[in-house]
Amino acid sequence: MTVPWRFATTDIYRRKTGSPEAGEAFVAPSTMEMLDRTRLDEAHDARTDPAARQRAIEAWLPMTRHLARRYAGRGEPLDDLVQVAVVGLIKAMDRYEPQRGAEFSAFAIPTIIGEIKRHFRDRTWSVRVPRRLQELRQAISGATGTLTHILGRSPTLADVAEHLGVSEEDVIEGLEGARAYRATSLSTPVGAGDTTELSDMLGAEDEGFALVEARMSLGPALAALGERERTILVLRFFGNLTQTQIAERVGISQMHVSRLITRSLEALRAHLCA
Repeated sequence: MTVPWRFATTDIYRRKTGSPEAGEAFVAPSTMEMLDRTRLDEAHDARTDPAARQRAIEAWLPMTRHLARRYAGRGEPLDDLVQVAVVGLIKAMDRYEPQRGAEFSAFAIPTIIGEIKRHFRDRTWSVRVPRRLQELRQAISGATGTLTHILGRSPTLADVAEHLGVSEEDVIEGLEGARAYRATSLSTPVGAGDTTELSDMLGAEDEGFALVEARMSLGPALAALGERERTILVLRFFGNLTQTQIAERVGISQMHVSRLITRSLEALRAHLCA
């Protein structure tokens, strides 16, 4: 498969189906019968003949669009899903082996669906989770629908676990992982009619804690200084006095005050970094 094929099939798709709202038929019965009866490579050899390949893609576009629409509304544009479905169709054409006896539609449809699911699994999760959990989420979703139909009620955790042959802890883990499928906006209201947004509920670092931590760390270091050094630091950083004012207050030169401040700060820094 080459990139130009993808754009060529897109152009054909748009010419045939028009806007996304166009109500094309699923697949005309005659078209499906033709595709299955000819087995593609027996009549057209779509894997090697570009013209035959293009005709086959064009005939299957309604089917690819139908399959893509089943996965619409999950955060991905429909046009992108159709593109992915066409890629799956081309892969099916490349891998189809008519000698095995299976009809092309029976091989192509699961291949297309698998390509779409792989697209969601690998590219559209808001938070990256292990592939095992992504596949488990899909299995849980399918099992829930099946069991609801069979039991006539919503299945319990134990019901789903037994149906899938896994532990209840695995089901819980899969359900938790499903929350990563679509992120919730921080601007989402907390409640109906409430102006409070989710972002308003997020915690923030309190500067007071950092101040308390600094004071607790500096306490032993300050105690290790001499009384004159502590007095000078208090006057300078809490009393906001200049070095000249401190010199007059303590009775030493301004140069000596400067040296004592520098030496005291180095001692405090060494204590904090120790």
